[in-house]
Amino acid sequence: MGFLEKLFRIDARAYAKIRKKARPTFDYEDEFKKMTDAKLKEETPKLKQMLANGASVDDILPEAFAAAREAARRTIGQYPYPVQVFGATVLNEGDVAEMKTGEGKTLTATMSVYLNALEGKGTHVVTVNQYLASRDADWMGQIYRFMGLSVGINSREKNTQEKQNAYKCDITYSTNDELGFDYLRDNMATSPANRVLRRNGLHYAIVDEADSILVDESRTPLIISGGSGVSASSYEAADRVVKSLRKDEDFTIDIKKKVATLTDEGINKIQAAFGIQNLFSPKYADLYHRIQQALKANFIFARDTEYMVADNEILLIDSFTGRVMKGREYSDGLQQALQAKEHVEIKPETITVATITYQNFFRLYDKLSGMTGTAKTEEEEFRKIYNMRVVPIPTNRPIARFDDIDSVYGTEDAKYAALIADVKDRHAHGQPILIGTTSVEKSEIVDELLTKANIPHDVLNAKNHAREAGIIAQAGQKGAVTIATNMAGRGTDIKLGRGVAELVGEAEEKEHHYNGLAVLGTERNESRRIDNQLRGRSGRQGDPGYSKFYVCIKDELLQRFSSDTMLSVFQKMGDQPVDSKMLTKAITSAQKKVEGQNFDTRKSLLDYDEILRQQREVMYAKRDKILFSDSIFDTIPDYFNKAAHLLVSQAMTVIDQENVIDSKKLCMLVEARDLPKGQFNAEPFQGLTEEEGVDILSNFLLKLYGEHKKDWSKEMEDYAEKTIALTCIDKSWTRHIDTMAKLRDAIWLRSYANSDPLQAYTNEGYSLFGKMQDTIADEIVYRLLNVQFRSQPSRAPSTTVKVEDKLKAIEAEKREQIAKEQEALKEEQRAQAEANKKHEPMPGEESNNAQPVEEPKVTFETSKGTGNYKPTARDIQIETMVLLGKKVLTIDIVKTYIKLVDFGYLGKQELSLLIMGGIAELSDADRNMLKERLSQEGTPIVGPKSFESKKEFEELVSYALNTVKTDNK
Repeated sequence: MGFLEKLFRIDARAYAKIRKKARPTFDYEDEFKKMTDAKLKEETPKLKQMLANGASVDDILPEAFAAAREAARRTIGQYPYPVQVFGATVLNEGDVAEMKTGEGKTLTATMSVYLNALEGKGTHVVTVNQYLASRDADWMGQIYRFMGLSVGINSREKNTQEKQNAYKCDITYSTNDELGFDYLRDNMATSPANRVLRRNGLHYAIVDEADSILVDESRTPLIISGGSGVSASSYEAADRVVKSLRKDEDFTIDIKKKVATLTDEGINKIQAAFGIQNLFSPKYADLYHRIQQALKANFIFARDTEYMVADNEILLIDSFTGRVMKGREYSDGLQQALQAKEHVEIKPETITVATITYQNFFRLYDKLSGMTGTAKTEEEEFRKIYNMRVVPIPTNRPIARFDDIDSVYGTEDAKYAALIADVKDRHAHGQPILIGTTSVEKSEIVDELLTKANIPHDVLNAKNHAREAGIIAQAGQKGAVTIATNMAGRGTDIKLGRGVAELVGEAEEKEHHYNGLAVLGTERNESRRIDNQLRGRSGRQGDPGYSKFYVCIKDELLQRFSSDTMLSVFQKMGDQPVDSKMLTKAITSAQKKVEGQNFDTRKSLLDYDEILRQQREVMYAKRDKILFSDSIFDTIPDYFNKAAHLLVSQAMTVIDQENVIDSKKLCMLVEARDLPKGQFNAEPFQGLTEEEGVDILSNFLLKLYGEHKKDWSKEMEDYAEKTIALTCIDKSWTRHIDTMAKLRDAIWLRSYANSDPLQAYTNEGYSLFGKMQDTIADEIVYRLLNVQFRSQPSRAPSTTVKVEDKLKAIEAEKREQIAKEQEALKEEQRAQAEANKKHEPMPGEESNNAQPVEEPKVTFETSKGTGNYKPTARDIQIETMVLLGKKVLTIDIVKTYIKLVDFGYLGKQELSLLIMGGIAELSDADRNMLKERLSQEGTPIVGPKSFESKKEFEELVSYALNTVKTDNK
């Protein structure tokens, strides 16, 4: 039995099981059609109760599917076909339903969405762009709302509260990237109130265009980043030097792997240009990295293929869809290298704050399913990575499209000449034509050729995507000619105009297949899936159609993967096309090689990210425990014990062949923690074992901390411990991610020593992770021992009164006092005015005693200094409590913080902590508003006396505002 026969038998067996499970759905058709709307709506609470009573989702599948079908008929006027019911059953199984173009995947999903949403745990429908998310939520949302379920839309523009409301809905529509970023941002939140996803985790997701999101997009991880501080001139210098290099002499290019490699001569030129001896020295690692990125930008990445330039910006182009990827940037300095290459503004490089791959994100769901028109070629990847089968669903009507064999030419001129001749012929018969190209550049070549041939046409590419809807709406009309990149290959529904399906006359014309939409490809894509997607634009829902690819031996795919012998044979062909099985086999073989390479890349990414995934889960779990606890008092001793262990381990020495503590070294290490002088006596530690020393030092530090916080209120203690712990964890995790990324970049060198790079990465990654845990504990202890709440209010006699109530009372008391003082001042001024009236001079007589009436001002006295703002100790007390209790940060609060620093009641460290903490609490919209206000306020807001310079404080606020910044790379 052949491989294909086995494969089809497996598919048939899987499909038979699906049909059997779905068949009872049809038994409810007549019963549900007779129900009133009110009666049909009662199905939702009834099915929910069945689940609550112990029934499984599979148990209620037939009845739930039947209810969703009938609701669709009554709300949107569409009744799912039996094949769509089978497709929905595949989705409920947690597999991928492969359904051809025009077979109604969107409607198919509604039955599985409705069924799983009844569990009340949150069902996510994931789309490739925001337009589809909004469209489907409004369109298919009619079905769910009719049945009493809530529907939400998630988008980048929504604030925290709006996102929370969207995720609280039974069904939430979202793009894949925004869903992933919300997960990362949730695990950076400093307050439970700032998290948006449900705390019970990710339950069920249906991924539309599953091959695009779960396969193609998975090569690019999701990244949230912050500033790195590398100057633009560094990238410009690297770009200038690399542009001076000569191909083959100074560097070589492997077109199969798309890698540029320096030769010895090129290395010497670079070393001479920068005045260094060894480019590969560790101290020049960053320079070497920028040189590599400059090589890639200048000689591997092509303008209008991988990216385009618009409005002085580098915009990425998705090679699979042909669309501009808004908000996306290349990471690791490649974006800056491209900016230097194209002489546009070089924006600061970023460092990764949080990251996750799509593979690991979507594997967090309890159940994951997908639907697409082209997934069978990637079945192995779906099974190995996501444990999902790919089940092809038959079309509702037979496919009437004719797929012609490829025509291969020896030169590009011959290929394009044949293409234009075919277009002329079909256009003369009135047949609509879609010409598919692989890049913006190629679409512009065909555009120029059609213009010279006087054939009216439209062009759809990343440069004019705004006209997409209008162009696609006309693409199926008689005589329409449309040139498109891969933008028109996925998810585009081209409907035939009146009479197009009947464009067949004589028998000889039938052989040319003039009826229906003709799809003509200008070259084969790297992936068979993309070719199939392009073909799939024609022949939807049983319509007639035609497809053909025009191929040239100069096409990138054949250049990269054909043998030299084959290339030389085809170059001698001239203008005559060659159609042969050997050629088709060669093209298919080349595509399989590319698909294999891409799979290996994605698998390698997952293998390396698996190490980070395990570490990420540990860190996020630790973070959640702190975030959702009212107090972390019980975990504080553990931090002190780890910190003590780190200090003692660094102070160990060998005396008489025994590992014992060196007291002088320990003293130096402990006192570096900025402890009060004379507090620590290291002499008793001399000669102790490590275990003994850790126990004593841990107890000493805990006792010291107890003394340090004795005047704090319980609320202050909990706030300080939680805030400091979260801050230290986040900072250390960010550093760890950066270290792991650098380790991965360099680990391939281990292969030269016959060492497995992945194993080496795993071993060193776990070692770094362990050290990070010690560093976190050490930093938490250091900050707890040094944090100061100056001019603290006395402890409240009762902990039953809420902090918010105390603050309100304090503020009310202060407002009342200010009002009294203002009134007293006004009364005094009125009395003075009356007195002045009694002594008014006669006309022409000068007055020596008249005083101008000033605008009343409220001032506070203090011994700490003079100025416009003079708070007393009591007022400082009040201000500090009020500010610490604030939930959001405002300009006025920042100003007051500065005044507190000026008068010595607040240290710089506490100021940093308060500003960072306050900004972290803000929503994106509030944070942007604060940025604008800060820039508008200018000089008056900066320059506290306790800072060395105005710039120092400005950098603090700027750093705080820009530390958490969302980018998709």
